[in-house]
Amino acid sequence: MIAEKKKRIFDIIQIGYAGDFLSRLCDALITIAILLNLFIAVFDTFDVSESYADTLNVIETITVVGFTVEYALRFWTAEYLYPDRGLWKARGRYMVSFNAIIDLLSFLPFYLPVMFPGGIVAFRMFRIIRILRLFRINAYYDALNVIADVLKRKRDQILSSVFIILVLMVASSLCMYGLEHEAQPEVFQNAFSAFWWSVSTLLTVGYGDIYPVTMAGRFFGIVITFLGVGMVAIPTGILSAGFVEQYTILKNSVDYLMEEELKFIRLKVGEGHPWAEKKVMDLPLPPGLILAVIQRDKETIVPRGDTVICSGDVIVLGAEGGSGDIGITLKEIVLRDRHPWVNCAIRDLDISRQTLIVMIRREGKAIIPTGSTVLQEKDAVFVYSKRNIADAQKITI
Repeated sequence: MIAEKKKRIFDIIQIGYAGDFLSRLCDALITIAILLNLFIAVFDTFDVSESYADTLNVIETITVVGFTVEYALRFWTAEYLYPDRGLWKARGRYMVSFNAIIDLLSFLPFYLPVMFPGGIVAFRMFRIIRILRLFRINAYYDALNVIADVLKRKRDQILSSVFIILVLMVASSLCMYGLEHEAQPEVFQNAFSAFWWSVSTLLTVGYGDIYPVTMAGRFFGIVITFLGVGMVAIPTGILSAGFVEQYTILKNSVDYLMEEELKFIRLKVGEGHPWAEKKVMDLPLPPGLILAVIQRDKETIVPRGDTVICSGDVIVLGAEGGSGDIGITLKEIVLRDRHPWVNCAIRDLDISRQTLIVMIRREGKAIIPTGSTVLQEKDAVFVYSKRNIADAQKITI
């Protein structure tokens, strides 16, 4: 019982999906709390904030307590996040993860003045770290995840370009120091002063507080300015190429799925359906058949094993088609007035043994026929037969 509740808590605090209201609500509350903390951090810089200090403190206390509870719950349920590790190894792995460190730094400075009253002024400065929780919003939005994926894929190239820029900055600062120190000893006092000039020039900031006055220094400054434009373009080009590659991969993934010729059908779960009120993991699906999505009211739900099928759901089933599939031609017959099959049971029909009635569509509903099924006027009967049937429309599947 405790294990089930613990697993349920883990599902709630993880990124939610459309079918789990509590998990989506938790995501929304966390996002709102992060934005409120950011607003407080900005609003604190205005003089008028003193009039609302009590209200801001209450809001901050509530949100920080919420962050603390969330961190404790994630620590408690870490075994489900890292199922291949033991209990305490999983918790240790979580504590050193990037998200856990961000979570800890976002609320820990709030409690430090309570534990160490003497450093309250210094600790309040550290509370600006709560802005780092904005990185957590990245997990809830696919558009931001694309940026993270591109940075991961191109991290080696980006680090290489940054290393080249740093080398060029150091080299240009030393050269400019050698060219300008005698002419401007109070401006280019040391290599660090020249390094500041190098940064502002190479990165095209151009503050103008430090600039060369000698002819050689100005010529060298022109060369560094041109190089700076190229240096900034290198990481920009890498990231641009990364975005193109990422979206190409996504597009190719869709094309690959289309080439596999996946076939989907829609099935409505009505009252009394044997799948109603059952979990997806308990459905008797044959091998090769998957439950792709569930359409519930106006929502599209990606099912998980513990998702419960409800009456009124429309489920989409998918199966992979083989390369050697042979097309099957069905024949659709609409029973008109005075058709010999009207008001006859299927077992009483005078049809060939090579003719099979596969399905009946009656008033928009699909009926799986049995021998006792009585055909009615206006029924659409789907028949498989190798014989020619008059007034039948062929349907190839």
